[in-house]
Amino acid sequence: MTGQPVLEGRGVSRQFGGVTAVADVDVRVLPGEVTLVLGPNGAGKSTLVNCLTGVDRPDHGQVLVDGQDMTGRRSDQYARRGVARTFQHARPFAGLTVAENVMVGAHGRSHAGFLRGTLRTPLARREEADLRQQAEELLVDVSLAGRGADRPADLPLAAERRLELARCLAARPRALLLDEPAAGLGEAEADELARLVRSLCADHGLGVLLIEHHLELALGLADSVVVLDFGRVIARGTPAHVRQDPAVQAAYIGVQEGA
Repeated sequence: MTGQPVLEGRGVSRQFGGVTAVADVDVRVLPGEVTLVLGPNGAGKSTLVNCLTGVDRPDHGQVLVDGQDMTGRRSDQYARRGVARTFQHARPFAGLTVAENVMVGAHGRSHAGFLRGTLRTPLARREEADLRQQAEELLVDVSLAGRGADRPADLPLAAERRLELARCLAARPRALLLDEPAAGLGEAEADELARLVRSLCADHGLGVLLIEHHLELALGLADSVVVLDFGRVIARGTPAHVRQDPAVQAAYIGVQEGA
């Protein structure tokens, strides 16, 4: 891999009590590429993502965004530096429309402020109109054109996942971390989501870090793979390389094939 990572973890470690969740993990997310973090349940994948986004603080190691050390910063500071993420069980705001849910993702870029927004000043009204137009454009990008006035409850699960992607994109991130975005989707829906992620990666120049249990989808989408087992890296490389690695087959792929 070449180029400056938009997001990088160096020797990231995290313990909970006497249990090591992540141990000395290195990971790099490059613009325009998809990095897959693979591993069985309990391997430390979600803990790693939490450490890379400020949700959790590493006990050891560094997290860098565009080369700047962000270790120990709050998650909102990561967001302002261009790091966005989805969650396994995220839910949209039921009281808002689909377009308004996307607009929430842009709140960190708002200049009007709470008071001006409450008082409906000219600046706040102009900014809201601009954000609404941007939200509608993002809904087109994620194949939800014409659904802006709908309520999230009217969306099927696959469309809800695309809505979450649009919300993240509204923040104009440079790094996007996806935590099992295809969970609960059928094969055709998962394939459609994979094509969308790849398209967004290319069109927006995003660096994507993907956690996914949908094995074939993940390996087909990734440019590079980091495999964890019990919090430690047991393999890294291209999808073709890790697929043939005996340690990976024993820890994960063999389990999947035998299930």
